[in-house]
Amino acid sequence: METEEEFLSCSGSKRFAKEMAAASPFSDLDHAIRSARDIWLNKVDVNGWLEAFAAHPAIGSTSPSVSQRAKEEQSAALATATESTTQELVEWNARYREKFGFVFLICASGRSTPEILAELKRRYLNRPIVELEVAAQEELKIFELRLAKLFVPKARTIPSVSMALPVSHSNKAGDRIGIIGAHITASAKASANKTPEMTGSTQRTRPPITTHVLDVAGGSPASGVDIHLEMWRDTRKGPSFTSRDSAQWLLLGSSVTNSDGRSGPLMDIADSINPGFYRISFNTGKYAPSGFFPYVSIVFEVRENQRLEHFHVPLLHSPFSFTTYRGS
Repeated sequence: METEEEFLSCSGSKRFAKEMAAASPFSDLDHAIRSARDIWLNKVDVNGWLEAFAAHPAIGSTSPSVSQRAKEEQSAALATATESTTQELVEWNARYREKFGFVFLICASGRSTPEILAELKRRYLNRPIVELEVAAQEELKIFELRLAKLFVPKARTIPSVSMALPVSHSNKAGDRIGIIGAHITASAKASANKTPEMTGSTQRTRPPITTHVLDVAGGSPASGVDIHLEMWRDTRKGPSFTSRDSAQWLLLGSSVTNSDGRSGPLMDIADSINPGFYRISFNTGKYAPSGFFPYVSIVFEVRENQRLEHFHVPLLHSPFSFTTYRGS
C-alpha cells in the first residue's frame, strides 16, 4: 500500500496526498490514475492546486534541497538551452508570474527550450481563469508520469516530466489566490492594457498533432513503436463504431518512436489544422508481442473553433492496459 508521503512527493498537495492514501490500495496503475484524476479535479480546491504548483523548484537551481528527481526532470530542457533562451525564459516567466500569480508549469517531456518558450508566450495571452485550468491539467499529466514511477520504483527513470521556471515572489497560496481573484473580477476595460511585446517567431514549431509513447510497465519511453495518423474524408457524416475499417480513413503520415518515445512528424507544420476527425494508431502488438493489445487506435475530433490549437495525444501503455489524454 502506497503511503501519504509517497503521494505527496508526486504532487506537493497535502489534500491530494491524503485523498490518494485514503483511496488506496489500487489494483494497478490505471486504477491509481483514474483515482488521481477524480481527486485532483473534483476534491482538491484552488489552494491545493496552488500548493502543488509551488512545490516545483526553479529550473537550474543549485540549492541542496532540490531533489535528484527534480534535477532529472529539468535535464532535457536544460540540454537544449542557450544563454539567450535561458535569459528569455527568465524574463517571460517573470511576466507570467506577475500576471497570473503562480509559476509557469508545463509537462515538458521531450520538448526543447524553444518549444517551451513558444508555449509560455502563447499561454501568456490566456485569461487568468483559463490559464489556471491549463496549469492544473499540466500538473495532472505530471502526476500520472510520477505515479507510473511510483508503481514501478525499480524501473528506469522516465525522462523530463516537468519544468517550473524561476520565481522570486512569495509562494503563499493566499497571495496567489488574491491575484487570481483580482483578475477574475476585473472589469472589461483591463483588456485595453498593453501586452508586452513578444520576441521571436510566434508560428508553430511542430505539427498541429503530435504524440509520444511511454512504457509504464517498464517505467521508460517506448522506442520503436510504429505510428500512423489518419483523417476521416467524409465531410457529410463522421466515423462510427461500425465504420472503423472504412476506406474513408486517409493516411496522413507514419513514424516510429525514438529513444525518448517521441514520434517524428506525422503531418506538415501549419498555422492551422483542418477541422474533422483524426485517428492515431499504435502498433503495440509489435512492441509487446506477449501483451493483450495487437494495436491501439485513438479517434478524436478537431472542431472548427480549434483550428489554431495544438493536439498532443500520447499513449501510456502496458501489456494489459493503456491510457491516453489530450495534452498541449
